[in-house]
Amino acid sequence: MLLRSVLGRIGPKFPSCRPLLANSRFNFSRNWSSLRSYSNFNAIKLDSNGFSRGFFSSTRPLNSSTASQEAIPSSIQPPKRLINSSKWVGYWLIGTSGLVFGIVVLGGLTRLTESGLSITEWRPVTGTLPPMSQEEWEEEFAKYKESPEFKQINSSIDLDEFKFIFFMEWIHRLWGRAIGAVFVLPAAYFALARKTSARVNRRLFGLAFLLGFQGFIGWWMVKSGLDQDDLDERKSKPTVSPYRLATHLGCAFLLYLGMIWTGLEVLREKNFVKDPAKALETFKTLDNPLLRPLRRMSLGILALTFCTTMSGALVAGLDAGWIYNTFPKMGENWIPPKRELMDANFAHKEDKSDLWWRNLLENPTTVQLNHRLFGIATFGAVFALHMYGVKKKHIVPKAADRTLKAMMGLVTLQVGLGITTLLWLVPIPLASAHQAGALAVFTSAILLAAQLRKPRIPMKLLINGLHMQELRKGGSKILAEAAKQPKLK
Repeated sequence: MLLRSVLGRIGPKFPSCRPLLANSRFNFSRNWSSLRSYSNFNAIKLDSNGFSRGFFSSTRPLNSSTASQEAIPSSIQPPKRLINSSKWVGYWLIGTSGLVFGIVVLGGLTRLTESGLSITEWRPVTGTLPPMSQEEWEEEFAKYKESPEFKQINSSIDLDEFKFIFFMEWIHRLWGRAIGAVFVLPAAYFALARKTSARVNRRLFGLAFLLGFQGFIGWWMVKSGLDQDDLDERKSKPTVSPYRLATHLGCAFLLYLGMIWTGLEVLREKNFVKDPAKALETFKTLDNPLLRPLRRMSLGILALTFCTTMSGALVAGLDAGWIYNTFPKMGENWIPPKRELMDANFAHKEDKSDLWWRNLLENPTTVQLNHRLFGIATFGAVFALHMYGVKKKHIVPKAADRTLKAMMGLVTLQVGLGITTLLWLVPIPLASAHQAGALAVFTSAILLAAQLRKPRIPMKLLINGLHMQELRKGGSKILAEAAKQPKLK
């Protein structure tokens, strides 16, 4: 709509623009150079809050001899719109993503210490405080004694041992509530104070919904380990459903991705506005066609890292790390026998039509093999991307080059942690470090993809306008200085 309104204004004065207005499928990026020649970017005005009076406030061409400094009457000026958000929004999102990183690691520890089923009720408000008296502790312990986990696994623990697993789960839930408060309250403030653009507001709304949904998924996951009927259907010991565990972790990773991606975008655009000349150099670098394969590979590695992590969640949910504690072989073979990988006992239907997918997702042997293959594929992809970046180092932005090197180091460390965790029978410190390493590799993949991403078109328009303003001011200063010089006789 913005493009059509602009072309509608300049169309009567410039007949050559009429075909652009008539073409409803006008390609903005492809016709960028032609559109720029018809637009007076010098008229862009940006205040300290990042507001702009539209992208165009004049219909005169840049090279017109009639171009002047006359202002457009306020009655026909477009309304204010926020093109980019405050830098504090970016800092806040990056900081909140750090809290999400922490809760992912804490959630892994809760799983490894088998503490996740210690609190048998979901009380979002009243559950904020732990038991405060001996009587309340006895009451909470009595509730746990009714759970399948206590009856079948932990029947010998006493109250002091129960307090440990209770506090592990309680801290995990409290941390989640804290993230909700740290995210929702500032988001509302930034939106009401008009420090966020409409684009960022939409993302914040989506992230807020995902954050609330994540709390529901957490309880849905815990409930699967407390319901004896569900356990009987899965033929499982008292533990949460691997599917729900993977869903819970996947939502946490997506929430982390949304926060850090949006935060990085806000900060990058603020840097563009701060130094338009340098921003134009960055635009030129990112527009290089030779960067396209690297950009696509970075997005592919981001997706591959996510899939590898989800396969790791299934390994954790099925305790698949406790079998085949050898590497690179699985036992005495490189690949276990087919009858073990495709065990008919995992099929639920009489015609065995679900044999393949149930073994892929529920058979501990097959799940561990899948995770090994995903891990090797991720390492190979990062290595290939790193070598391509080295070969094309002259065109890769410096920041992206540093991220590539960091990613190569992180994925190497992550592979080492995974192998060591397997060989040493999943000790808690190593297993927790392995999960944190997965998120670290994921972070580096996000950072690389964000650094290689082309800036959006409205930002290009804004930066070009600001740069032309700077050139215009510089030219005015030169003319003013020249006027002060004594005239030659």
